[in-house]
Amino acid sequence: MPRCDGTPVAPPTVHTYGVLLDSCCRARQPDLALAFFGRFLRAGIKANNLIANTLLKVLCHAKRTDEAVDVLLHRMPHLGCVPDAISYTTVIKGLCDDSRSQHALDLLRMMAKQEAACSPDVVSYNTVIHGFLKEGKFSTTSNLFNEMVQQGVVPDAVTYSSIIGALCKRGRSREARQILDCGILKGLKPDIVAYTTMLHGYATEGRLVDMNNLYNLMIGEGIVPNQYVFSILINAHAKCGSVDEALLIFENMHKQGVQPDVVTYSTMIDAFCRNGRMNDAIEQFNQMINMGVPPNIRTYSCLVRGYCTHGDLVRAKELVHEMKEKGIHYPGIMFFQSIINSLCSEGRVTDAQDIFDFMIHIGEKPDVIMFTSLIGGYCLVGKMQKACRVHDDMVSVGIQPNTITYSTLIDGYFKAGMVDAALTLFREMLGMAAKPDTLTYNIIMDGLFKAGKTVAAKEKFHEMVKSGLRLSIDTYNVILSGLCKNGCADEAVMLFNKLQAMNLKFDIITLTTIIDAMFNVGRIEQAKNLFVAIPAKGLVPNVITYTTMMSNLIEKGLVEEADSIFSSMETSGCPPNSHLLNVIIRKLLKKGEIVRAISYMSILDGKSMLLEASTTSQLISLFSRQGIYHKHKDLLPARNAGCCGYKDDQRYN
Repeated sequence: MPRCDGTPVAPPTVHTYGVLLDSCCRARQPDLALAFFGRFLRAGIKANNLIANTLLKVLCHAKRTDEAVDVLLHRMPHLGCVPDAISYTTVIKGLCDDSRSQHALDLLRMMAKQEAACSPDVVSYNTVIHGFLKEGKFSTTSNLFNEMVQQGVVPDAVTYSSIIGALCKRGRSREARQILDCGILKGLKPDIVAYTTMLHGYATEGRLVDMNNLYNLMIGEGIVPNQYVFSILINAHAKCGSVDEALLIFENMHKQGVQPDVVTYSTMIDAFCRNGRMNDAIEQFNQMINMGVPPNIRTYSCLVRGYCTHGDLVRAKELVHEMKEKGIHYPGIMFFQSIINSLCSEGRVTDAQDIFDFMIHIGEKPDVIMFTSLIGGYCLVGKMQKACRVHDDMVSVGIQPNTITYSTLIDGYFKAGMVDAALTLFREMLGMAAKPDTLTYNIIMDGLFKAGKTVAAKEKFHEMVKSGLRLSIDTYNVILSGLCKNGCADEAVMLFNKLQAMNLKFDIITLTTIIDAMFNVGRIEQAKNLFVAIPAKGLVPNVITYTTMMSNLIEKGLVEEADSIFSSMETSGCPPNSHLLNVIIRKLLKKGEIVRAISYMSILDGKSMLLEASTTSQLISLFSRQGIYHKHKDLLPARNAGCCGYKDDQRYN
């Protein structure tokens, strides 16, 4: 082939076409690559595996994996090429990238049936494992990992990191650690990726002791921690409230020459702020600036939230203005919304109002959610006039209250004992755009039941049914609980039986309420049977359920059965709390079961829990009787002996 000047030029070879195809593939020009391959075929040049494998790569990059499979299994032999491990792995990767990991696995198993030179290697298995994990099919991944080991393919660090990462993401760090230890026993030297993945798993689950032990193992193996490792450790301790431990790790990070980034600094600042250590937080803030690490919106947000939460609104406002001056986008309405919500839920509505006013001052426009939060805050502390004033302000700026706003006000009226005002607002609501929903009716019925207006509550229930609104399990819980608290336990049990016949799915609140009702109307065996049937209904008894059962059994004189249920609590994964133990002690003392009550006092003492005031009062009243204290004083826990024996000692001195 001559040039224009007549100089002969060597014709393109198979290698020339291979380079062309590969270049087109890298340039994301698959059509041009295929055109060159067509020209290669027309030139009659003998193909080899290099160009065939490049063609497979081109097809896979173009997401034409079906054609790639066809070339691999049918066209390559016609071209005089025998597929090798690279051929199969290329197509397997293409299928996995195309979220067709099952097809990739079929091809992997087909590959395993070929000659030894073409058998799957660790890269092939890792590719399919990664594909299944990307598709969220962990059980298949786990089976493939076991199959890989059985086939004599030795997993490498990439394999272990993939499996460990998948387990940790599912909260199964114990199993992940077993896999890691298994690899180490087989001679694997985990890299920093494997250790980091495992550390992150422990951190996410709050298993700080295991995390610290693994970190020490990693250091002992000579692996130098990087910034990401330190960030995991610091963040884990900070989230668990171990701020001083987080600070020690932070300082150690400095000593080892690893420079913290803005994320690490922000984590430390946030930890200090959440623990009210604002001086430490601002010191850390100044340090990061001195170290040349510019604070970002998260850094400032942590400080602003900290100052707002801990009462220094002046400093919080200064920081927001500082952000504006530096051109940093200051926190928006959602940020202030979360702070106002938090303060209102703590009853700090005055602080919430200050932040609300400041937010308006800097140009943010509160929405219906923020106004409703503030209304809820005033309702919580019983300041209904101020709640109504916020409602009026809301309407005056053109924001229409929604169903949640009205429901919040109605709930506030009921809790403040203003039943008529609640019902008046409810009637007004019926003529507005924001109609009552299931939650509104639940609030109304709950309020009426608590006010002792059982008939009115039942009327509202029938009204709700007629309106066509969905009746939730919460609705039935309100009705059942309300009936029980107003002396209508028989009616509650009858309603429960009707609901059972309708195959309604109950929650543990429903069953606990009905167990209590059954005891109240003397249906003791039914109550016990319902308690035993809880697991069969797919539910787990909680501490309130156990408290209900045990207190009722003791009242009925079935103290041994109560003891038996108590013994089963911890084995069922529901350890007793202080309130349950205090209730049991009071019930036993009332029944004259003093020795048993003292044994539960010992359990309370062993758990470093305290007697409630009502329990202490009952003990003093009982042990002040002649001779009672001296008869039982040796059985009393040392911590409680003084309070129980005070009056008795006075009497006999």
